[in-house]
Amino acid sequence: MKVDIRELGQFNHLASQGAQRAARSLSQLTGVQMDVEVTDVSLVTENVLAETFTGQSFVGVELGLEGGLEGETVLAFERERALKLQDLLLEATGSSDELAQSSVTELGNIMIGGFIDGWANHLGKAINMTPPKYTEAVGPRILPDQAIEAAKNHGVFLFESKLEAMDVDLDFSIYMLPEYRQFVDLLSGTDSGNQIPVNRLSAFEDLAKEGAGNAAGQIGMMTGLDTDVDISRLRFVPLEGVPRQVGDDRFVGVVFELKGMPSGYLVVLFDEQSAKTVASSMMPGGSSEEEGIGTMTEGAIKELGNIMTSGFIDGWANVLGTSIEHTPPNFVHDMGSAIMSPVVGKLGKQQDYAFVIDSTIEIDGHQGRCDIYALPNERELARALSALPAQT
Repeated sequence: MKVDIRELGQFNHLASQGAQRAARSLSQLTGVQMDVEVTDVSLVTENVLAETFTGQSFVGVELGLEGGLEGETVLAFERERALKLQDLLLEATGSSDELAQSSVTELGNIMIGGFIDGWANHLGKAINMTPPKYTEAVGPRILPDQAIEAAKNHGVFLFESKLEAMDVDLDFSIYMLPEYRQFVDLLSGTDSGNQIPVNRLSAFEDLAKEGAGNAAGQIGMMTGLDTDVDISRLRFVPLEGVPRQVGDDRFVGVVFELKGMPSGYLVVLFDEQSAKTVASSMMPGGSSEEEGIGTMTEGAIKELGNIMTSGFIDGWANVLGTSIEHTPPNFVHDMGSAIMSPVVGKLGKQQDYAFVIDSTIEIDGHQGRCDIYALPNERELARALSALPAQT
């Protein structure tokens, strides 16, 4: 079974539009201005679900989908934000705590209804929703049991729309998990050279994890600091949303252009304190007199980034049977969005969406972190993955 990249982009667009409608519904009901930060889709395994949700306590509203699109949807708030939402609904309605909880459930019903309306129109088929169910859970158990079971077997497509409030801490996510086999059929499209065998997506995610592990190992060897890959996930996102997702915090890092099959870009970013910690550990004696981000830090980050990038992409080339080279490191020190915007601008001349591999490496017991963003050319990636032997 194959998925057409263009169809995946179309459904991502539908999810983004649905999230916008859901945001407007919440704004009207609570008076809080909401905005959609990003909408992406991943084919995730049970392990990725566990890594994504572990350690968090959620309150949510769950609805099943039947008909033209089968699956599950979940509106999920971290517990503290759910309590804030209930307070806002109490203020808006003057109701009791019990009614506020039922209001959260009805709010989820309204928002998810708006979320899927565009899907029904696109498919030309009715999509029915089961009655909303109020849920509380820790970790991935906020998701329906059917979705978790599917993730164990063959993976599950996870649409995630992150919504953020303008003036209050009320950020939350909408998750949609379509039934796997029906959704793969919907994604089949036409044989146009933009198709990827669906099982290759999870194979490439495993490859990304291995690359991130190699990069973490390079940090450990060169700095003597304990390192660990926190999460590595292959996401399909609209390119224009990548800079916003990285955010406006200041980062230190390097940008590489990849040449070969696939081409694209790889960006390695450290927050400023992590960059200084890592750079100091690479100096004789394990310390540096340098204040701020100076030439010594720049040299250390460029050297480390160069070695990390080679380790990250060598595995791709070996498995894909291709040759991938990278340019010398381009040192960057700026807001994350400002760093990513020109990268996205260059790649955006060829495509509107991208498979983004984002990995977080924790350094020295959570004292620092490194984020790696890989943005391969989508068509070249599709060709390379399609050429893999069937048993891969």
